[in-house]
Amino acid sequence: MPLTVDSDPVPSPLRDAVQNVSFEEESPPAIVSISDIHGYLEDARQALLTLRDHPDFEPVVTADDDGLLHWADENYVLVFNGDLVDRGPRNEDVMAMVARLIDEAPPGRVRVTLGNHEWMILLPDKYQFADWYSTAVSEAERRQYLQRIADGHVVAAYEGHTVTYAHAGASEPYEATTVNESLIEAAAEMEAAVGTGEDSMVQSALPEKYPQVLGTGDRGVKGPEAGLVWVKFDYLSPDAPPQVVGHTRQSRPQTKGNVHCQDLILENRGSPGGQGVFVESPESLVAVRRDSAGNVAIETIDD
Repeated sequence: MPLTVDSDPVPSPLRDAVQNVSFEEESPPAIVSISDIHGYLEDARQALLTLRDHPDFEPVVTADDDGLLHWADENYVLVFNGDLVDRGPRNEDVMAMVARLIDEAPPGRVRVTLGNHEWMILLPDKYQFADWYSTAVSEAERRQYLQRIADGHVVAAYEGHTVTYAHAGASEPYEATTVNESLIEAAAEMEAAVGTGEDSMVQSALPEKYPQVLGTGDRGVKGPEAGLVWVKFDYLSPDAPPQVVGHTRQSRPQTKGNVHCQDLILENRGSPGGQGVFVESPESLVAVRRDSAGNVAIETIDD
């Protein structure tokens, strides 16, 4: 079932930005981010455990005897930057992992941004792909996911120390608080219509009513006019606001001007190595990745 969590709602401004996270340590929390898991649980596990396997980092998660990941209670914020589901075989397990980490971590320490495949949970009539998790959820499951948006557990964007996290990003400036409130408004409209005679009509209207977040543009769903969950990395301007995005497959981290793409799992799936995460501190943004021998190295993110 989509993102079944027991945690209380995450209020704004904690919902929106790392600067609002309370911490007792001398340094503000580092942000660990991963995108586009797409139901490939083992690849996600290997990526998230890279910090545990490198001497320069404390772990963001630990693994128990059954291989389940748990919050490591270190000074981090963990961002799942969209597209948790579809394509891979273990969608429910990925959702359960994310929900477990949300419940185990302190409030606001695990953030989930809306990807285009979660967009399809909201608006399943738009795209129907056989055997995809997102378009096969029940009405009750759709309502549950919409409630996770209302509760602030799923957002459109999250402001880090020097970059903003959004699944696909945007070339024009935007504020996390504003787009997150827009997503909540859209989710409320959708939740009220689920299972009624207006369900399909509302699904059709929302991308045009909330184009900055949900829009699919006029030149294909990943075209230059698309919103924060859809626009392809290729169309983002080098002068765009500083962002970390996913959504466009890469074999290694890619940078275009101010925008850094971290969509690594699909392109490296089936080959040893390549899995990894981004780690952002107030001073730096780096990738931490496995090589083909399973060793973990830090990579500077630049162009």
